[in-house]
Amino acid sequence: MIKTRARRTASALALLLAVGQVPDLLVSGARAAQPKESSPATDYEPAESLEGNFLSAYIAGAARDTAAAATFYREAVKADPRNAELVERAFISLLADGALPDAFRAAEKLVARDPTNGLANLALGVRQIKAGQWAAARQNFGRSGRGAANDLTATLLTAWAFAGAGDGKKALETVNRLRGERYYNTFRDYHAGLIASVTGDNAEAERRLKAAYDADKNTLRIVDAYARLEASLGRTDLAIQAYSDFDQLSPRHPLVRDALEKLKAGKPLTRLITNAQEGAAEVLYGLGSAGSTQGDELPAVIYLRLALYLAPDHALARLTLADTLDRMKQPERANEAYAQIPAASPLKLNSDIQIGLNLEQMGKGDEALAHLDAAMKAHPDDIDVITALGNVQRARKKYDEAAATYTRAIDLIGNRPLSNYWTTFYFRGTAYERAKQWPKAEADLKKALSLVPPNQPAAKAQVLNYLGYSWVDQKINIEEAFKLLQQAADASPRDGMIVDSLGWAYYRLGRWDDAVRELEKAVELKPGDPTINDHLGDAYWRAGRRLEGKFQWQHAKDLNPEPDDLEQINEKLKNGLPDTEKPTATAENPPAPVAAPHSAENPELPKGAPQPHEAPGAADKAKKSGG
Repeated sequence: MIKTRARRTASALALLLAVGQVPDLLVSGARAAQPKESSPATDYEPAESLEGNFLSAYIAGAARDTAAAATFYREAVKADPRNAELVERAFISLLADGALPDAFRAAEKLVARDPTNGLANLALGVRQIKAGQWAAARQNFGRSGRGAANDLTATLLTAWAFAGAGDGKKALETVNRLRGERYYNTFRDYHAGLIASVTGDNAEAERRLKAAYDADKNTLRIVDAYARLEASLGRTDLAIQAYSDFDQLSPRHPLVRDALEKLKAGKPLTRLITNAQEGAAEVLYGLGSAGSTQGDELPAVIYLRLALYLAPDHALARLTLADTLDRMKQPERANEAYAQIPAASPLKLNSDIQIGLNLEQMGKGDEALAHLDAAMKAHPDDIDVITALGNVQRARKKYDEAAATYTRAIDLIGNRPLSNYWTTFYFRGTAYERAKQWPKAEADLKKALSLVPPNQPAAKAQVLNYLGYSWVDQKINIEEAFKLLQQAADASPRDGMIVDSLGWAYYRLGRWDDAVRELEKAVELKPGDPTINDHLGDAYWRAGRRLEGKFQWQHAKDLNPEPDDLEQINEKLKNGLPDTEKPTATAENPPAPVAAPHSAENPELPKGAPQPHEAPGAADKAKKSGG
């Protein structure tokens, strides 16, 4: 019986200044599109009544469908324009949807009724910055509310408004008022350095950006700003060193690679921020990126929309917006944002691979394959483009083709550090395993395991899980398989998939009580997974708890399992499991059960990485059940 389960992984580094991290898999070839910050939603037909539009908007908002919410709230406000609460809800939805002209009009109405409305004042202040109305912008920011987040935002935007008016001294005095957590100090020095750079004080700019850089060398925007300033001052060696050090921490970032290539070729780099409008956009981008990595998607989208209003070519803001929309389960809107990244940006390649991966997630597999195949032909030597195509081929169950594609990518690695490409070996190993070429699969999985960086324990746990479970499923290397699975569970004790694999290993060995214990943990960790519930039903049945087993199978059936799985579940509900002799463990004394969960970690595999039991869209791993 084939068991598959869907599990999406994503990696992100959460710092207030925004690391600017992008997924490891990059591709090119998307359709061109002009940036736009107003997106009229024509896919939704308004209701005929105020109540209908309000209810539709409320439901859309709860589902985080910003386009639908904006459409229905816009219509509701037309029917009841004096309803302040309705106007405010519409205002927030319009901001999140990028319909900024309409949002600004709503903000004017809100401020007329309540001059202290913080978000409305912030939005109007941003509009005034774009218009060069610096004094008016400062007035709005001064009324944008109180609290740590509001004070930080208002202070920095006010400082940039002073800079825009040419008062660099007052701008720096304003920034210097920021006090508090360590990251406040870094944020303060970062923006003080940018302001000094824009207002012509190179000595102060270097001092402050160097202070921010010394405090945090792991944040891309700080590294980029510092390195670009040093390069502009003729200190190319310092710039190259800063980028090279970051490349050791986060290899192959396209912005870093592009900067290093230009510097080594003797080409100039422009400074990160060249005017006050861009500086204000940088404040909003930093806040939006921080919110995105911390799970506050709706505020993050609003900050990012405002940032892009001020700086439409801010590629990292565009990429972060797209990624955030992606995590809000809006792949079509995410692809719109990815496609709007400027063609000249080093991030264009990254955005285009995400378009291809999203097309696959949206069920448009043929379109995804065509998109990525065209990209590979345009960039035949780009490992990331080739790997992305392999990922979609694997998701489409074209396992032999995927393995061949991954081989093409691996052949291009050359003298590059192999540890940067451990995922490609992992991907090829999973493709070989599904293509029933186990010796090749085993070799690749072992290779990937040896290459996973030590600072990615949860990613290593996934490889341990895949290899260990595969051995158990084939009833080989049982001693070592148990060790791998227990290492995986120790590294990711809150990962229901891994705990399930350990439980299923016990099941395969006929240790029914041990299997029940671990599978009960797995169900508790991931209660909505049909595979885990089905496995627990099998374990209950073998442990003599047949009523509980049938209950668990029924629950698994209700969780929408794969068609093949459903057929097997129905058979078990009708006839139970066939009688079988209790298997004998290959190992006389298997390791003790994994300890109780003590911490939680997020997987560190890049988007699209396979894990055991996944469904198309990531990878799918076969599991056999039924005794």
